[in-house]
Amino acid sequence: MIESAAMLTINHLSIQRSGQYLLENVDLTINPGSRIAIVGANGCGKSTLFSLIMGQLTADSGNVRMPGGTRIAHMAQETPALDCSALDFVLDGDKELRRIQAALQQAEADGDGMAVAHYHQALDAIDGYTAEVRARQLLEGLGFRRTQQEQPVASFSGGWRIRLNLAQALMCPSDLMLLDEPTNHLDLDALVWLENWLLRYSGTLLFISHDRDFIDHLATHIVHFEHRCLQLYTGNYSQFEVARASRLAQQQAMHEKQQTRIAEIQNYVRKFGAKATKARQAQSRLKELARMELIAPAHVDSPFKFSLPCSDKMSSPLLVLDNATLGYGQKPVVDKVNLTLLPGMRIGVLGANGEGKSTLVKTLAGELNLLSGDRTGGEHLKIGYFAQHQLEALDVTATPLQMLQKQRPSASEQEIRNFLGGFGFPGDQATGDVRNFSGGERARLALALIAWNRPNLLLLDEPTNHLDLEMRHALNIALQEYPGTVIVVSHDRHLLRALADQFVWVHAGKVEPYDGSLEDYEAELTRLLKLKAIAEKESERLAGQNGDDINGEAEAGKDVESAEDKKARKREEAERRQKLSPLKKQIGQLEQKMESLHETLAKVEDRLSDNDLYQDQNKDQLKQALADQQTVKQELSDVEEQWLALNEELESLSS
Repeated sequence: MIESAAMLTINHLSIQRSGQYLLENVDLTINPGSRIAIVGANGCGKSTLFSLIMGQLTADSGNVRMPGGTRIAHMAQETPALDCSALDFVLDGDKELRRIQAALQQAEADGDGMAVAHYHQALDAIDGYTAEVRARQLLEGLGFRRTQQEQPVASFSGGWRIRLNLAQALMCPSDLMLLDEPTNHLDLDALVWLENWLLRYSGTLLFISHDRDFIDHLATHIVHFEHRCLQLYTGNYSQFEVARASRLAQQQAMHEKQQTRIAEIQNYVRKFGAKATKARQAQSRLKELARMELIAPAHVDSPFKFSLPCSDKMSSPLLVLDNATLGYGQKPVVDKVNLTLLPGMRIGVLGANGEGKSTLVKTLAGELNLLSGDRTGGEHLKIGYFAQHQLEALDVTATPLQMLQKQRPSASEQEIRNFLGGFGFPGDQATGDVRNFSGGERARLALALIAWNRPNLLLLDEPTNHLDLEMRHALNIALQEYPGTVIVVSHDRHLLRALADQFVWVHAGKVEPYDGSLEDYEAELTRLLKLKAIAEKESERLAGQNGDDINGEAEAGKDVESAEDKKARKREEAERRQKLSPLKKQIGQLEQKMESLHETLAKVEDRLSDNDLYQDQNKDQLKQALADQQTVKQELSDVEEQWLALNEELESLSS
């Protein structure tokens, strides 16, 4: 790692775009090992700053300086449709690895034994023999199954290619890492994995993100774009809000809408605080209340202030799924779903990518037909549905004003303009060309179109993608005040924590109530990551042993161990083996059991992939296969937990 008084220094830097200054006479110093979150409104110049650091742009004046030899890793925003496998694409992120591998291949072809030995030694020096193991670990952490890792890059959708770009950046050895919106297109499981990985990163990290919990968990500092300047704050995003609020205390105005929300929270706590099933949520609301009062001034100059109107009429229940099987074609994704949505409910949907969260929301929205069971809507049900791909469905030939006029012709132009202004489309922007809108602007417009229809049931599938922090804050406040029912799928934990009164967990083909808090769910994910980390460490050790076998000739020059030292070492090793032997034996037995369970699970899932199983005459077999899958998964989870505990004990005794 590069050692220097400063990893990155910006001196008197100015840069313009379209005649407007993004930064003007800016100074900034970033120290080695810092984790810096870059925050600010969309379009303020965050990505431009990254381009300046990478040398892709030239400043109008001033400069960016780094120590000589600084290795920079960055996350590309686009990926071409390549024929290489996902695994090879990630390995390509390590340029030095690929250079040495190519040189080694040439030396072997030339029959040059000395060069072959040299390049094997070079591979060992950069941990090249563990490269494939490490690349697979990155892909698995980001949600790629082993079979997907061998598929060509071209076979993946845009969101999954973004994940590949992230994996490639993480694979690149670096002193400075630049990540632009790394959490977009990640589910909560992958996001928690990424946080843990980045917390172990030893270099300097600069990242752009609109996910406040992600920033809170990672950032040691915040750099805030404000009025063409860069303001450096120490601490994470929550601490930044408090510090900025202090700076802006003189600008603070009374926030009447907040008082409404505060009263709602107090009423909630009075009503439910004494009930065991609701006490934890009540405490969460109290914390939210304290934070809202503290950081209000930090958002006093936000351009976004809007509400989410709700239909005057409400049915109870609004919507019911009864013994429903959800899926596509004839293939179920989740089975036996029983869910009743009542007025005022706030439900967060948890679960790993691919388990069926979006399938559930699409079915609730009426976008997917049930495979079996019943879906019953109330007489006055009025749904507002924000899909993950909502932005692609926008009519780019119409203006925002025209879109709202089309939905409600009786509304006056001024009424529409007032409404759009709260979503960040004042004046001429209300008649702007949608095809030129950024992703954030299109997301805001999609939310405005949904709110304009006054739904009493909001179904939100990743609504904060593409939204900056100020718009997320405004959306959070608007949802707090919204009187209707909300179902939300999101990897934005701040939104989930502030909004949801209860959670459902989509996993193993089921939709079940989740009795714990979001913190409980994160803790379970972290436990599973720890389990994987132990397995990965063992894989790296084995891979390293293989490298040592190949590189035996490189060790020949080392000092020869004396006979006495060798005898003492062997005696110590024998004592340690005797002490650790019972634990290792139990671990070995559990590993055999896990392998057997994995094989059994693979056979069950092979059965479930057979289309014939979903014919009516095979319904009993299907139910049995689903039951077998659940049983094996549970047993596997129990065995893995035992294995983890024993490995932790073994590691403790070995240290």
